[in-house]
Amino acid sequence: SGSGPAYVFALAETMTAAGEALGLEPELAAQLARMTVAGAGAMLETLPEDASTLRQNVTSPGGTTAAALDVLLGPDGLAQLMRSGMTAARDRSRELSKQ
Repeated sequence: SGSGPAYVFALAETMTAAGEALGLEPELAAQLARMTVAGAGAMLETLPEDASTLRQNVTSPGGTTAAALDVLLGPDGLAQLMRSGMTAARDRSRELSKQ
């Protein structure tokens, strides 16, 4: 969608802010977020696996990624926020089309 890039940029922005809040220097936090988004995007583009499989492939059971995903994929986590945000975009699109 036309809004999609902003969603990814917002993810990088929030990753940067979280890194800073956890004590990383702003430049390092931004660089790590940028590299993470770019690397994951390249994997999605070039590898045949779907996003779910790629996520599972880079997640060690009981590890740090799994701990973060337990929060991010929880009932009030990223999936619900993304659904709510995309619903708001759809609703606004419908409103604009009536003008």
